[in-house]
Amino acid sequence: MTVKNRVVTLAGEYSDRLKKAIAERVEDMKSDDFSHYLIYQVLGVSEKEGRLIDLYQNKGRFLYKYAGSFLEEATKMCFGERFPQSGPARIPNTQGQRPKTFEIDCLVGKDALEIKWKDATTDGDHITKEHSRIRAIVDAGYRPIRVMFYYPNRMQAIRIQEALETLYNGVGGQYYHGDAAWGYVAQRTGIDLKRILQGICGK
Repeated sequence: MTVKNRVVTLAGEYSDRLKKAIAERVEDMKSDDFSHYLIYQVLGVSEKEGRLIDLYQNKGRFLYKYAGSFLEEATKMCFGERFPQSGPARIPNTQGQRPKTFEIDCLVGKDALEIKWKDATTDGDHITKEHSRIRAIVDAGYRPIRVMFYYPNRMQAIRIQEALETLYNGVGGQYYHGDAAWGYVAQRTGIDLKRILQGICGK
């Protein structure tokens, strides 16, 4: 089976799992306690609108989770096709006690890829944690590479990403986002993942 067919199959599997998870959550929500809608109404949000907000907030959590997992797995498929020995790996944390190890999403030779579909975090501690992970990767003899397909929109989250890019560059690593991320995958693997995904959507 070609990589394209495998990605298409994977997309179908994730779509089915997402629909199932959302349907189960929506069913569970029917027995939820809605007494907090009083506060919504105090703040000018109607009960109807409050129900829709809660509904789509729950749907959104599942969507973000499955979107990230799908794109990471599809990206790994591309690298696995071009580099059969590539795959996830764990390295010791040489920068602190916790966690004991760090996970590398996809190790390709000496390149340690961190694959993100989108990172909208605004937590400043994220920089500290990522710095420790990056240093541990370097200590293990690898080059950290961040591949993030979608850049955040909010300024605070953008600043976090700018700081992370500086960290990667400071240790001789690489940081790709947006079109550069799609291009990096295509250039390294010879597979145009974005075009495959667009084909699934009929674009």
